[in-house]
Amino acid sequence: MIDHNQEKELKIIASRMRKHIIESVYSAKSGHPGGSLSCTEIIASIYFNLINVDPENPKWEDRDRFVLSKGHCAPALYAALAIKGFFPEEDIKTLRKIDSYLEGHPNMNSVPGVDMSTGSLGQGISAAVGMALGAKVDGKQYRVYALLGDGELQEGQVWEAAMSAAHYRLDNLIAFVDYNGLQIDGKITDVMSPVPIDEKFRAFGWDVKTIDGHDFKQIIATVENRIKETEKADIKKPFAIICETVKGKGISFMEGKAEWHGTAPKEEQKNMAIKEIEDRIKELEGC
Repeated sequence: MIDHNQEKELKIIASRMRKHIIESVYSAKSGHPGGSLSCTEIIASIYFNLINVDPENPKWEDRDRFVLSKGHCAPALYAALAIKGFFPEEDIKTLRKIDSYLEGHPNMNSVPGVDMSTGSLGQGISAAVGMALGAKVDGKQYRVYALLGDGELQEGQVWEAAMSAAHYRLDNLIAFVDYNGLQIDGKITDVMSPVPIDEKFRAFGWDVKTIDGHDFKQIIATVENRIKETEKADIKKPFAIICETVKGKGISFMEGKAEWHGTAPKEEQKNMAIKEIEDRIKELEGC
Protein backbone atom coordinates (compact mmCIF):
# COMPACT_ATOMS: atom_id res chain seq x y z
CA MET A 1 0.00 0.00 0.00
CA ILE A 2 1.35 3.44 -0.90
CA ASP A 3 1.53 6.23 1.66
CA HIS A 4 0.43 9.86 1.32
CA ASN A 5 3.76 11.08 -0.05
CA GLN A 6 3.96 8.31 -2.62
CA GLU A 7 0.41 9.02 -3.75
CA LYS A 8 1.20 12.73 -4.04
CA GLU A 9 4.28 11.98 -6.15
CA LEU A 10 2.24 9.73 -8.44
CA LYS A 11 -0.39 12.45 -8.85
CA ILE A 12 2.32 14.89 -9.89
CA ILE A 13 3.71 12.37 -12.37
CA ALA A 14 0.22 11.82 -13.79
CA SER A 15 -0.19 15.58 -14.22
CA ARG A 16 3.16 15.79 -16.00
CA MET A 17 2.03 12.94 -18.25
CA ARG A 18 -1.18 14.78 -19.06
CA LYS A 19 0.80 17.88 -19.98
CA HIS A 20 2.94 15.81 -22.36
CA ILE A 21 -0.17 14.21 -23.86
CA ILE A 22 -1.76 17.57 -24.62
CA GLU A 23 1.43 19.14 -25.95
CA SER A 24 2.33 16.18 -28.15
CA VAL A 25 -1.11 15.79 -29.73
CA TYR A 26 -1.32 19.56 -30.26
CA SER A 27 2.12 19.59 -31.88
CA ALA A 28 1.18 16.69 -34.15
CA LYS A 29 -2.19 18.25 -34.99
CA SER A 30 -3.57 14.72 -34.69
CA GLY A 31 -3.78 11.88 -32.20
CA HIS A 32 -5.97 10.50 -29.43
CA PRO A 33 -6.14 12.64 -26.28
CA GLY A 34 -9.38 11.32 -24.76
CA GLY A 35 -8.34 7.73 -24.15
CA SER A 36 -4.76 8.72 -23.34
CA LEU A 37 -6.02 10.94 -20.54
CA SER A 38 -8.39 8.29 -19.17
CA CYS A 39 -5.62 5.71 -18.72
CA THR A 40 -2.97 8.04 -17.28
CA GLU A 41 -3.24 6.83 -13.67
CA ILE A 42 -3.14 3.21 -14.79
CA ILE A 43 0.05 3.63 -16.80
CA ALA A 44 1.62 5.85 -14.12
CA SER A 45 0.92 3.17 -11.49
CA ILE A 46 2.50 0.51 -13.67
CA TYR A 47 5.69 2.38 -14.56
CA PHE A 48 6.31 4.22 -11.30
CA ASN A 49 5.30 1.59 -8.77
CA LEU A 50 4.57 -1.87 -10.15
CA ILE A 51 6.67 -2.88 -13.13
CA ASN A 52 10.26 -4.11 -12.90
CA VAL A 53 12.13 -2.48 -15.79
CA ASP A 54 15.48 -0.75 -16.36
CA PRO A 55 15.60 2.37 -18.60
CA GLU A 56 19.34 1.81 -18.97
CA ASN A 57 18.72 -1.69 -20.32
CA PRO A 58 15.34 -1.67 -22.13
CA LYS A 59 15.78 -5.18 -23.52
CA TRP A 60 16.76 -6.76 -20.18
CA GLU A 61 15.69 -10.38 -20.54
CA ASP A 62 14.11 -10.72 -17.10
CA ARG A 63 12.18 -7.46 -17.12
CA ASP A 64 8.43 -7.32 -16.66
CA ARG A 65 6.57 -6.62 -19.90
CA PHE A 66 3.88 -4.06 -20.66
CA VAL A 67 1.69 -4.14 -23.76
CA LEU A 68 -0.47 -1.16 -24.67
CA SER A 69 -3.14 -3.10 -26.52
CA LYS A 70 -5.07 0.16 -27.15
CA GLY A 71 -2.11 1.36 -29.18
CA HIS A 72 -3.74 4.59 -30.36
CA CYS A 73 -3.19 5.91 -26.82
CA ALA A 74 0.56 5.95 -27.38
CA PRO A 75 0.85 9.56 -26.09
CA ALA A 76 0.21 8.28 -22.54
CA LEU A 77 2.78 5.51 -22.88
CA TYR A 78 5.39 7.84 -24.40
CA ALA A 79 4.86 10.31 -21.56
CA ALA A 80 5.49 7.61 -18.95
CA LEU A 81 8.52 6.19 -20.75
CA ALA A 82 10.08 9.63 -21.12
CA ILE A 83 9.55 10.61 -17.49
CA LYS A 84 10.91 7.20 -16.47
CA GLY A 85 14.08 7.94 -18.43
CA PHE A 86 13.84 5.73 -21.52
CA PHE A 87 14.27 8.72 -23.84
CA PRO A 88 14.38 12.56 -23.55
CA GLU A 89 11.15 14.26 -22.55
CA GLU A 90 11.66 16.99 -25.15
CA ASP A 91 11.30 14.35 -27.90
CA ILE A 92 7.62 13.89 -27.03
CA LYS A 93 6.72 17.01 -29.02
CA THR A 94 7.94 15.22 -32.17
CA LEU A 95 4.97 12.83 -32.02
CA ARG A 96 3.84 11.78 -35.52
CA LYS A 97 6.42 13.97 -37.26
CA ILE A 98 7.75 12.46 -40.47
CA ASP A 99 11.32 12.08 -39.13
CA SER A 100 10.38 11.14 -35.55
CA TYR A 101 10.75 7.72 -33.93
CA LEU A 102 7.58 8.42 -31.93
CA GLU A 103 4.92 7.18 -34.31
CA GLY A 104 1.18 7.46 -33.78
CA HIS A 105 1.18 3.90 -32.46
CA PRO A 106 3.97 2.23 -30.43
CA ASN A 107 6.81 0.68 -32.42
CA MET A 108 8.99 -1.78 -30.52
CA ASN A 109 11.70 -1.49 -33.19
CA SER A 110 12.29 2.23 -32.69
CA VAL A 111 11.05 3.31 -29.24
CA PRO A 112 13.10 2.29 -26.17
CA GLY A 113 10.89 0.62 -23.59
CA VAL A 114 8.11 -0.46 -25.95
CA ASP A 115 7.67 -4.24 -25.67
CA MET A 116 5.16 -4.72 -28.49
CA SER A 117 4.11 -2.82 -31.61
CA THR A 118 0.36 -2.27 -31.37
CA GLY A 119 -2.46 -0.45 -33.10
CA SER A 120 -4.73 -3.05 -34.63
CA LEU A 121 -7.06 -3.63 -31.71
CA GLY A 122 -7.09 -7.10 -30.18
CA GLN A 123 -3.57 -7.98 -31.24
CA GLY A 124 -1.87 -6.46 -28.20
CA ILE A 125 -3.58 -8.65 -25.62
CA SER A 126 -2.88 -11.65 -27.85
CA ALA A 127 0.82 -10.81 -27.83
CA ALA A 128 0.70 -10.33 -24.05
CA VAL A 129 -0.74 -13.83 -23.68
CA GLY A 130 2.15 -15.15 -25.78
CA MET A 131 4.68 -13.33 -23.60
CA ALA A 132 3.15 -14.69 -20.42
CA LEU A 133 3.10 -18.21 -21.85
CA GLY A 134 6.70 -17.78 -22.97
CA ALA A 135 7.71 -16.90 -19.42
CA LYS A 136 6.08 -20.11 -18.18
CA VAL A 137 7.77 -22.25 -20.82
CA ASP A 138 11.18 -20.70 -20.11
CA GLY A 139 10.79 -20.86 -16.32
CA LYS A 140 11.03 -17.08 -16.00
CA GLN A 141 9.48 -15.09 -13.14
CA TYR A 142 8.60 -11.88 -14.97
CA ARG A 143 5.02 -10.65 -15.18
CA VAL A 144 3.15 -9.32 -18.15
CA TYR A 145 0.83 -6.32 -17.87
CA ALA A 146 -1.55 -5.31 -20.65
CA LEU A 147 -3.96 -2.40 -21.08
CA LEU A 148 -7.06 -2.70 -23.23
CA GLY A 149 -9.72 -0.18 -24.18
CA ASP A 150 -13.37 -0.97 -23.50
CA GLY A 151 -14.26 -0.42 -27.15
CA GLU A 152 -11.47 -2.84 -28.02
CA LEU A 153 -13.47 -5.57 -26.29
CA GLN A 154 -15.72 -5.57 -29.35
CA GLU A 155 -12.91 -7.37 -31.19
CA GLY A 156 -13.37 -11.15 -31.29
CA GLN A 157 -9.62 -11.66 -31.05
CA VAL A 158 -9.69 -10.29 -27.50
CA TRP A 159 -11.86 -13.19 -26.39
CA GLU A 160 -9.76 -15.76 -28.22
CA ALA A 161 -6.80 -14.40 -26.26
CA ALA A 162 -8.81 -14.45 -23.03
CA MET A 163 -9.74 -18.09 -23.62
CA SER A 164 -6.09 -19.00 -24.30
CA ALA A 165 -4.85 -17.20 -21.17
CA ALA A 166 -7.25 -19.16 -18.98
CA HIS A 167 -6.50 -22.46 -20.74
CA TYR A 168 -2.76 -22.06 -20.12
CA ARG A 169 -3.35 -20.92 -16.53
CA LEU A 170 -1.39 -17.69 -16.94
CA ASP A 171 -1.35 -16.31 -13.42
CA ASN A 172 1.56 -14.08 -14.49
CA LEU A 173 -0.75 -12.03 -16.73
CA ILE A 174 -2.60 -8.96 -15.47
CA ALA A 175 -4.87 -7.11 -17.90
CA PHE A 176 -6.30 -3.67 -17.19
CA VAL A 177 -9.43 -2.52 -19.03
CA ASP A 178 -9.80 1.24 -19.43
CA TYR A 179 -13.56 1.37 -18.97
CA ASN A 180 -14.46 4.97 -19.87
CA GLY A 181 -17.64 4.00 -21.70
CA LEU A 182 -16.90 5.93 -24.89
CA GLN A 183 -15.31 5.25 -28.25
CA ILE A 184 -14.91 7.27 -31.43
CA ASP A 185 -18.55 6.80 -32.49
CA GLY A 186 -20.12 7.39 -29.07
CA LYS A 187 -21.13 5.17 -26.15
CA ILE A 188 -19.75 1.65 -26.29
CA THR A 189 -23.17 0.36 -25.28
CA ASP A 190 -24.72 1.98 -28.36
CA VAL A 191 -22.04 0.89 -30.83
CA MET A 192 -21.64 -2.76 -29.79
CA SER A 193 -22.08 -3.35 -26.09
CA PRO A 194 -19.43 -5.50 -24.36
CA VAL A 195 -21.11 -5.23 -20.95
CA PRO A 196 -21.18 -6.81 -18.47
CA ILE A 197 -17.40 -6.80 -18.86
CA ASP A 198 -16.57 -8.41 -15.52
CA GLU A 199 -18.93 -11.33 -16.04
CA LYS A 200 -17.56 -11.98 -19.51
CA PHE A 201 -13.99 -12.28 -18.24
CA ARG A 202 -15.15 -14.56 -15.43
CA ALA A 203 -16.97 -16.72 -17.96
CA PHE A 204 -13.70 -17.07 -19.86
CA GLY A 205 -11.93 -18.31 -16.72
CA TRP A 206 -10.33 -15.14 -15.37
CA ASP A 207 -10.37 -13.70 -11.88
CA VAL A 208 -11.74 -10.15 -12.01
CA LYS A 209 -11.92 -7.02 -9.86
CA THR A 210 -13.58 -3.68 -10.65
CA ILE A 211 -11.97 -0.51 -9.29
CA ASP A 212 -11.73 3.27 -9.70
CA GLY A 213 -9.16 3.64 -12.49
CA HIS A 214 -8.10 7.09 -11.29
CA ASP A 215 -7.38 6.02 -7.69
CA PHE A 216 -3.71 5.18 -7.25
CA LYS A 217 -4.25 3.42 -3.95
CA GLN A 218 -6.88 1.12 -5.44
CA ILE A 219 -4.86 0.36 -8.56
CA ILE A 220 -1.66 -0.49 -6.71
CA ALA A 221 -3.29 -2.34 -3.80
CA THR A 222 -5.30 -4.47 -6.24
CA VAL A 223 -2.15 -5.60 -8.06
CA GLU A 224 -0.09 -6.06 -4.90
CA ASN A 225 -2.81 -8.12 -3.24
CA ARG A 226 -3.16 -10.26 -6.34
CA ILE A 227 0.56 -10.99 -6.44
CA LYS A 228 0.52 -11.99 -2.78
CA GLU A 229 -2.45 -14.27 -3.40
CA THR A 230 -0.80 -16.06 -6.31
CA GLU A 231 2.39 -16.54 -4.29
CA LYS A 232 0.49 -18.15 -1.41
CA ALA A 233 -2.14 -20.19 -3.25
CA ASP A 234 -2.44 -22.34 -6.35
CA ILE A 235 -4.75 -19.96 -8.21
CA LYS A 236 -3.33 -20.27 -11.73
CA LYS A 237 -5.71 -17.83 -13.39
CA PRO A 238 -5.10 -14.63 -15.38
CA PHE A 239 -6.37 -11.48 -13.69
CA ALA A 240 -8.48 -8.70 -15.22
CA ILE A 241 -8.83 -5.33 -13.52
CA ILE A 242 -11.81 -3.37 -14.82
CA CYS A 243 -10.89 0.28 -14.29
CA GLU A 244 -13.82 2.68 -14.27
CA THR A 245 -12.47 5.90 -15.80
CA VAL A 246 -13.50 9.18 -17.43
CA LYS A 247 -12.64 9.91 -21.04
CA GLY A 248 -10.50 13.07 -21.20
CA LYS A 249 -9.84 12.96 -17.44
CA GLY A 250 -8.05 16.00 -16.03
CA ILE A 251 -9.12 18.49 -18.68
CA SER A 252 -12.46 20.02 -17.77
CA PHE A 253 -13.75 20.62 -21.31
CA MET A 254 -12.68 17.17 -22.54
CA GLU A 255 -14.07 15.02 -19.73
CA GLY A 256 -16.80 12.58 -20.72
CA LYS A 257 -16.95 13.71 -24.36
CA ALA A 258 -16.54 11.20 -27.19
CA GLU A 259 -15.53 13.92 -29.65
CA TRP A 260 -12.13 14.11 -27.95
CA HIS A 261 -11.37 10.48 -28.78
CA GLY A 262 -9.28 11.39 -31.81
CA THR A 263 -9.27 15.20 -32.04
CA ALA A 264 -6.27 17.43 -31.44
CA PRO A 265 -6.85 20.65 -29.47
CA LYS A 266 -6.49 24.00 -31.15
CA GLU A 267 -4.03 26.53 -29.69
CA GLU A 268 -6.53 28.22 -27.37
CA GLN A 269 -7.79 24.84 -26.14
CA LYS A 270 -4.22 23.63 -25.66
CA ASN A 271 -3.38 26.68 -23.58
CA MET A 272 -6.50 26.23 -21.45
CA ALA A 273 -5.65 22.58 -20.84
CA ILE A 274 -2.02 23.29 -19.95
CA LYS A 275 -3.08 25.98 -17.48
CA GLU A 276 -5.44 23.56 -15.75
CA ILE A 277 -2.66 20.99 -15.48
CA GLU A 278 -0.05 23.45 -14.25
CA ASP A 279 -2.45 24.79 -11.63
CA ARG A 280 -3.02 21.23 -10.48
CA ILE A 281 0.71 20.59 -10.18
CA LYS A 282 1.19 23.76 -8.13
CA GLU A 283 -1.66 22.69 -5.87
CA LEU A 284 -0.12 19.27 -5.36
CA GLU A 285 3.36 20.63 -4.73
CA GLY A 286 1.91 22.93 -2.08
CA CYS A 287 0.19 20.11 -0.19
